[in-house]
Amino acid sequence: MIDLSTDLVKELVAEARLSPSVHNVQPSRWRLAGDRLLLLGDPSRAIPIADPAGRDWRLSHGAHLEGLSLALAARGARLAELHLETTAQPASGGLVPIATCTVAAEAAASPREPIDGRMSWRGAFKPIDAAARADVTQLAAERDDCTLVTDRASIAGIAQLADRAALFFLRDDRHRAELLEWLRLARSHPRYRLDGLNAEAMQLSPVEAWGAGLVLGPLFRPLDRIGLAAPLVRETAKTVSAAAIVLFHRPAGEDAFHSGRAFYRAWLAMERRGLKGCPMSVLADWDESRAALARRYAVPADRHIVSVFRIGWPDGAPSAQRARLPVEQLIV
Repeated sequence: MIDLSTDLVKELVAEARLSPSVHNVQPSRWRLAGDRLLLLGDPSRAIPIADPAGRDWRLSHGAHLEGLSLALAARGARLAELHLETTAQPASGGLVPIATCTVAAEAAASPREPIDGRMSWRGAFKPIDAAARADVTQLAAERDDCTLVTDRASIAGIAQLADRAALFFLRDDRHRAELLEWLRLARSHPRYRLDGLNAEAMQLSPVEAWGAGLVLGPLFRPLDRIGLAAPLVRETAKTVSAAAIVLFHRPAGEDAFHSGRAFYRAWLAMERRGLKGCPMSVLADWDESRAALARRYAVPADRHIVSVFRIGWPDGAPSAQRARLPVEQLIV
């Protein structure tokens, strides 16, 4: 066993917080209890309209735990005695128990994963070349839970399907309102650098961000009635510029917590090859698009599409800034 000092836990959580979470809500919290670490979930940091079953919320916790596991591995340690909690009842402070674990020493430290540079790239991608094709091929060979689509016509078809899926959800007023709650469209927003999706992360200029607030807010209904909402929220051009579309699928019935751990590892596998990815979660969330993709690309019946990425080389410089909560708020 390893002595879990307060300073070490702070170091580990500082790296674990770089993991992805749905809408960047960052719902995971940690508590040190003797020689055990308790992973807790903050139910106030959820998206109940878009994620009514809490699957993405739980997936976010799994990715966060994987982030802690990676931080340990880089220090010659590993998770041990991992136990998933079965109760959904809030504990002290209104937090929900997710998992408990201990930490054990390993023989040697593992190479550090590219967690510092991992981010969602929501801009366009550079034209595809031979190097891009080789890296994409290697990714497909490494991960048996990733089905890659590289045919240009197929990518164009998926782009159109993604736009249909996005419009399906945006036409739900409650869904759109929930999304707006987590958007940080102006730098003056008090939580611009803390959580949610800010304009910088979404590759929006100040004018574009201002317009997005209007289009997704008070103007959406009238624009949709005259057929202008669809072209204004369309992301076809960005999607068709991708080197590939990744269908990330896991065994049907797998706990979303475990899917979240694999989700983070798959994303880092892209990063190791210099590929940036952008999750297109609407394709996995909408039953019609998820079923269509599974049929078209022969995803086995015993697998479930958890997420879809567009990947490639960014046509621009990704920002080094990421919105994250302070470590002190994540340790309770």
